Amino acid sequence: MHTPVLIVGAGPTGLTLALDLARRGVPALLVEQAAGLFPGSRGKGIQPRTQEVFDDLGVIDAVLAAGGPYPLVQSWEGGERGQRWDLMERGPVGDPAVPYPEIWMLPQWRTQEILHARLVELGGEAVLGTALTGFAQDAERVTAQLTGPDGATRTVTADYLVAADGGRSTVRRAVGVPMVGGPVDQRPALVADLRLTGLDRESWHLWPQAPGGPAMLCPLPGTADFQLFAQFEDGEPDASAAGVRRTVAERTGLPAGAVTEVRWSSVFRARAALADRFRSGRVFLAGDAAHIHSPAGGQGLNTSIQDAYNLGWKLGQVLAHGAPAELLDSYQAERLPVAAEVLNISTSLHRAGAQDRSAAPARRGEPTAQLGIDYRGGPLSADTRTAPPEDGLRAGDRAPDAALPGGGRLFDLLRGPHFTLLAAGVEPPAAPAAVRTVRFDGYGSGLYLIRPDGYLGLVTEDPADLPGYYALVGLDD
Repeated sequence: MHTPVLIVGAGPTGLTLALDLARRGVPALLVEQAAGLFPGSRGKGIQPRTQEVFDDLGVIDAVLAAGGPYPLVQSWEGGERGQRWDLMERGPVGDPAVPYPEIWMLPQWRTQEILHARLVELGGEAVLGTALTGFAQDAERVTAQLTGPDGATRTVTADYLVAADGGRSTVRRAVGVPMVGGPVDQRPALVADLRLTGLDRESWHLWPQAPGGPAMLCPLPGTADFQLFAQFEDGEPDASAAGVRRTVAERTGLPAGAVTEVRWSSVFRARAALADRFRSGRVFLAGDAAHIHSPAGGQGLNTSIQDAYNLGWKLGQVLAHGAPAELLDSYQAERLPVAAEVLNISTSLHRAGAQDRSAAPARRGEPTAQLGIDYRGGPLSADTRTAPPEDGLRAGDRAPDAALPGGGRLFDLLRGPHFTLLAAGVEPPAAPAAVRTVRFDGYGSGLYLIRPDGYLGLVTEDPADLPGYYALVGLDD
């Protein structure tokens, strides 16, 4: 069997990549060692930029319907309610440039269900219970051995292999890519999805001075569940159902019997680590296989999804449109610096909260929303204007949404796997079939070529600059 792309790991990263390739008509084989999709809430915050990605991928309506806004935090001192505050700096509601201004809460398992349903709708699938048990690569292909749930092994060849198999990635280890980093916090934590009585669902409940370490219970929208997060100052957490009940009773004052069901639980230690490189020959690393984050700030899942979103259109251009294979080098050039900066943000937030248990956690706002991520100065960002405005858009920036004069949104025109050329004050030349040309003056005078992932690739005043950029990204057909 041959597949253009073999994706290992059906978490948010692998599902996003498979989905994006499916809508581009690029076949991909997505395999997952586990018998089912991940069952826990772990990564529950969908940042504004990721919501824009989901808009483009056709799942935003399902995401908004299934989730909800972050609740206010209610602190407790023993059995008494204390301060109540907002952990989030709420976004600029009504700004046409930012259609999704607030972080949205959605348990990870639900996010994966939505992505998987969209993948199936587009004709793809996740092959569960199937492990990558070996592979080799040469200049032409990757040859992989897959072992199914019945123990039978088959050989698959692929043009490219993408490791989306998590922080303990077997693929990353096999290609010998080291991770640089280590523990952010030596204290272990217990995370669990549970159902309980005796606590309202209007707030995110926090016991900052609980015996043994701080604890939080967060109602998960669209479900009857709460997510428990309990830090342990000493000793090891017990992730059994009895251990979860005991922790809730010790930290919150609720009786152990108030926990009516433990649906999922896990123990982890916060780490921050970054892969030395995101590519090794025909193998790409994405998501937690490339970078591991503290959960503080809700950055890990979002950065992982955006890795896949960045890589998907480039694989599509190379495999389906004859773009130069060198285009794929831009994946590491663009995403590795972003992951490094995001790691700094999440690590700083974690350590700030860990240093003072008596203080309210640092508020999450613009830095964590990921709307300011850019690829300025990258290999696919070209701005040839003689005098670009000092505070205006530059090549490499996110293309902001805008209201259209005749009604609707600019994002309505960007949605889909195509490139978009915006023209204002400059007569646009005939464009390749994969480029949608729109007369739009909301960004200022010039030509703005928007990549399929919503970033400005080329900004110019001279139509003669377009053919060279088209050739760079496989649009000269």
